[in-house]
Amino acid sequence: MFATTIFALATAPGRAGVAVVRVSGSETASALKALAGNDLPRPRFAGLRALRDPRTGEALDDALVLWFPAPRSFTGEDVGELHLHGGRAVVAGVIEALGALPGLRVAEPGEFTRRAFENGKLDLTAAEGLADLVDAETSAQRRQALRQMEGALGRLYEGWRDRLTRALAHIEADIDFSDEDLPVGVADAVRPVLEALVTGIDAHLADGRRGERLREGLHIAIVGAPNAGKSSLLNALARREAAIVSARAGTTRDVIEVHLDLGGFPVVLADTAGLREAGDEIEEEGIRRALDRAAKADVKIAVFDATAPLDAATRALIDADTVVVLNKTDLAPAAIDVDGVLALPVSARTGVGLQELEERLAAFSADRMAGTGAPALTRARHRAALEECRDALARALIAPLPELAAEDVRLASRALGRITGRVDVEDLLDVIFRDFCIGK
Repeated sequence: MFATTIFALATAPGRAGVAVVRVSGSETASALKALAGNDLPRPRFAGLRALRDPRTGEALDDALVLWFPAPRSFTGEDVGELHLHGGRAVVAGVIEALGALPGLRVAEPGEFTRRAFENGKLDLTAAEGLADLVDAETSAQRRQALRQMEGALGRLYEGWRDRLTRALAHIEADIDFSDEDLPVGVADAVRPVLEALVTGIDAHLADGRRGERLREGLHIAIVGAPNAGKSSLLNALARREAAIVSARAGTTRDVIEVHLDLGGFPVVLADTAGLREAGDEIEEEGIRRALDRAAKADVKIAVFDATAPLDAATRALIDADTVVVLNKTDLAPAAIDVDGVLALPVSARTGVGLQELEERLAAFSADRMAGTGAPALTRARHRAALEECRDALARALIAPLPELAAEDVRLASRALGRITGRVDVEDLLDVIFRDFCIGK
């Protein structure tokens, strides 16, 4: 338990029908009684109470009060919630009244969830899943985040760690009691366990970064020559004027991004500078950024102008991860074949072909982000720890001495423990929780 009691608005600020203020800590019951009177509702039942400022007796609101005594609460501490009318003045009055009570302070971003982690109510992967659920913008992101928050990823890693703990116990027994009447080959018996774990971790890592892509969005770069209609295509797909469109070539100098939901999957669509011989240093930098974004993109849309010859710079970027588009087909016949690749005829101006383009991009998204049934790793820190674990196990399998094998198995177990927060995570906590919103 923590020394101070924290409080914060747990819903989005601004005018709303309902606003929720959350309180957590040892002074929660005293705080609720100070505002709502001594008659607290039964635990986990809502009760309608008149809230008053304990300093002046002024009426603040008629609110629903909920009371969650420790340890059966989100944070593991005493927790209270005040469900208020969502006017700014109401919320401000209640926040001010709570702040005037002794032993209470405003919560830092993510502090409720951090207390839940430190009180053993959830592990780090579940906390990260909760953050992802709050940030989810598509149905696929919601499903992945909810599964992680409910513990699917943590259970997988803790299961692996339990197997390592048992394997380590067998190896150390063979070391410590080598002169005792133990079964022959106790340490050798763990080899299949370690080999199976290496195979499982390798398969988990070889996921094409599906979980990370789903969290961050599939990156799609629109590339092509100046005036091929890249910005018009971006605006048509975004269904808003996100980029400036002009008949003057070279209008786009920097990368312009929009976020889309394609078939439930998140996409970051980027318009880039036209590919040609640069006319000045600004355009040169824009083209450099365009080529860099194309190289890093998960998918490219190569846009050609149906009224102009096919430009070589764009043709050079076509590969297996490219959707080839022939734009402005309302002005000229479409040459369907581009270097042996079937081009999609579209018109950003009239909308012809846009639905089929969206369907192709959605198919790319599903192929790269759809789940395989097993929980997906969702962060670079998970991947780094798993690689460290696998490498340690690989060393253990070829170690010339059981003592060396035991040390590598111990290191592998610690690497897994860092993912869920079981060991050595103090330096990670500020980084993990700082991006949470206040009140969560």
